[in-house]
Amino acid sequence: MKKMNLVLLCMFFLSAFAVQAQQGQSLPPLVSVSGTGEVRVQPNEVVVNLGVETRGKTLDEARKETDKKAAAIISYLKKKGVDDRHIQTSYVTLNPVYPGGEYGRTNPEFYMAQKSMTVVVKKMDKFDELLSGLYEAGANRVDGVQFQVSDVEKYKAEARKKAVANAKDKASMLTSELGAKLGRVYAINEGSSNGGGPRPMYKMAMMESAAYDSAGGPTIAGGELVITSTVDVSFVIE
Repeated sequence: MKKMNLVLLCMFFLSAFAVQAQQGQSLPPLVSVSGTGEVRVQPNEVVVNLGVETRGKTLDEARKETDKKAAAIISYLKKKGVDDRHIQTSYVTLNPVYPGGEYGRTNPEFYMAQKSMTVVVKKMDKFDELLSGLYEAGANRVDGVQFQVSDVEKYKAEARKKAVANAKDKASMLTSELGAKLGRVYAINEGSSNGGGPRPMYKMAMMESAAYDSAGGPTIAGGELVITSTVDVSFVIE
């Protein structure tokens, strides 16, 4: 037992000595800067959040009707060339609805079933046509759309490269102003953002309208996405 305690005591002192030695190490002279890079690109995909909402006198009736419409929507999307991996069920709800919101006090007035899904549309020029077809297939709710770019990693790399160059330019300028020389990189941290573009919300009135407006053009505008990268870099001053 005493031998065990002695070993533990020795380990404690060795650890304490290592920490003190590490804390005693002085950093080299550094210049620390933040660099930013930005890439603007037109989106080539649309993510649609849509759903089916039905009411029935019984829970089973509402569920069956919702499932029937959801199956019709999925079938329609596949016929239009949407890949299986670009169709995903988001959530399903089945709820009794009581008169006046008095939950559990009376018999339900009706039952509500909801099923939502997320669809990635690759062909933006076919979006209006696809949306109109979804309404006919049974969708009665569209919660919103979001624009994105398929090869986002390529643009992230481009933004990162710009951020690094920006950081190096800043560090070079600072050191040269002080008559010093910029040395090797000591530390670097990076963060990025996919950015975003306009996210219009669609109402059912728009779905019921024709695929094109009175001017004969598309009803959505993708705008542009801003992809950014930020780097924090420390350089050794020589």
